[in-house]
Amino acid sequence: MELPPSHHPASRAASLAASYACYRRGSPGRGLGLRAVRRARGQDIDGVGRKYHLELVLEDVLDKDSTVNCTAEVLYHLGNKNIAPDVQFTIEGELKNTDEADNIFYNRIKSLEKELVAENIPDSHGNVSPEMEPIHLLAWVASGYVIWKNSTENTKFQLAQIKHVKQVKRSDEYLEFDYMILLHEMVSQEIIPWQMTVLWHPQHGVQVTQDSRQPKHAAE
Repeated sequence: MELPPSHHPASRAASLAASYACYRRGSPGRGLGLRAVRRARGQDIDGVGRKYHLELVLEDVLDKDSTVNCTAEVLYHLGNKNIAPDVQFTIEGELKNTDEADNIFYNRIKSLEKELVAENIPDSHGNVSPEMEPIHLLAWVASGYVIWKNSTENTKFQLAQIKHVKQVKRSDEYLEFDYMILLHEMVSQEIIPWQMTVLWHPQHGVQVTQDSRQPKHAAE
């Protein structure tokens, strides 16, 4: 069934698809966000769940003029809140190459004498310093994994802030960061603290090795 792009469940599915695409294709040099829903169609599959067929426009969160078209399918499983939705997507066209920015960030962090520690990104005025932008984008990308795993047809999550981030020393080639983030759930207007351990290497992409919802007071 054809749905208006502003249809709330379709826009929630579109937001989820964008978060998942960002997780799969993002890096400290590139975060993807949802610019627009061009077309949406809903389909009830007996005994399985509800599927949304979507045509989206994604934008680079740092360079709003850089956009790509994306087709996606999101399947919410019937009745089982413990199964992550199935998300498939295809990006049409080329994403901006971020190899240089990624390698600069990787080498900068690898060369630090002390492990990086930071908090409140963005700050209370919404500002992110240039040196913290890759740390912020990495959280944006990794939060796409958390959003995907915890979404239902009635949720719409977005990263609100990094409360705290600490680099974890490793003996191998990966960078590891322990994040405490705040997720904004738009439907309930709830702000949810979430811990996630993130691995990244320029050649291997972003991995979230551990994540857990935290009690409200963890954000204080």
